[in-house]
Amino acid sequence: MPAKLKVAVVGCGVGKSHVAAYQNLPDLYDLLAICDVVEAKAQQVAGDFGIPRVSTDLGELCRMDDLDVIDICTPPYLHYAQIQQVLAAGKHAICEKPLVGSLREVDEIARAEAAAGKRVLPIFQNRFGHGLQKLKFLIAEGVTGPAYLTTVETAWRRRADYYAVPWRGKWQTELGGTLITHAIHAHDMLTYVLGPIRSVFARTATRVNPIEGEDCASVSLEMADGSLASLSATVGSAVEISRHRFCFRNLTAESNTRPYGNSREPWTFTGDAPEWTEQISETLARFVLQPEGYEGEFSRFYCALQDGTELPVTLADARTSLELLTAMYHSAQTGQPATLPLGEDHPKYAGWLP
Repeated sequence: MPAKLKVAVVGCGVGKSHVAAYQNLPDLYDLLAICDVVEAKAQQVAGDFGIPRVSTDLGELCRMDDLDVIDICTPPYLHYAQIQQVLAAGKHAICEKPLVGSLREVDEIARAEAAAGKRVLPIFQNRFGHGLQKLKFLIAEGVTGPAYLTTVETAWRRRADYYAVPWRGKWQTELGGTLITHAIHAHDMLTYVLGPIRSVFARTATRVNPIEGEDCASVSLEMADGSLASLSATVGSAVEISRHRFCFRNLTAESNTRPYGNSREPWTFTGDAPEWTEQISETLARFVLQPEGYEGEFSRFYCALQDGTELPVTLADARTSLELLTAMYHSAQTGQPATLPLGEDHPKYAGWLP
């Protein structure tokens, strides 16, 4: 059997979910170390999960010869330098969203990855929910027909205590508002299903909390395939939901509305005629379940490294996400639509901060 990958996790916020996922994959990963600038947090997680090593310094992890992978779960403004540091140390990097803070930075990370001969895995774990994977399977099997219209809703609730964390709510450290921190997964699910975007028009507002970035957004998209999509995001919803609704020629696909798990089942697939309903049922009978969420992404990452195949989430995927963010912020700041793709000549290539 191939050797297990030896991994360390940096950051004890969302990093605890990563730790739990690795421990649910004991045949693939050995979790050797946990790191946080607050040592007490790292000690607590190490005790809870039986992790043998504790550190407060990423550099110390980079000097551990027996580590294969360092998983970065730190605030967004730290990601770019930390990914570069991990690659320079000769280790694979996994990094939470947003990967970095600009198109220029993701392009530089791609060059650093190639030079290092190691891999960078951006985190978009919601891609691997069984509901969304069933839709991808129906598309791959030619059942859906072309897309017409898609709606994506991210309606959550965040109050003052959430933004009491010093790095949150600030352009320089969180890199934006709800479009980055809360809706980024929902929007990645859209492009994962439908592919590239042609045009973006966005309106943003700050109405819920006294923060620097946006906490409400409404966005209109034209996809490269000619279909249309609308995105809405807020942290001012008393009832928290996430919802995707895809209208295709042959069927409509609708997610559940769980705010943090709507890529998982149940999803509803409704045929436009009885024969399409029958085709949906026959096709999904051949669908093969694989792990979901972080376990789904990490298990696929392990297999890709072993087999030398494409990663389950690539730097190109991360660039697509960052390109949409850049276009939305550019449109919101200028009041004009943004046409994609965005290249090095775009005024926001080096960053979308106002």
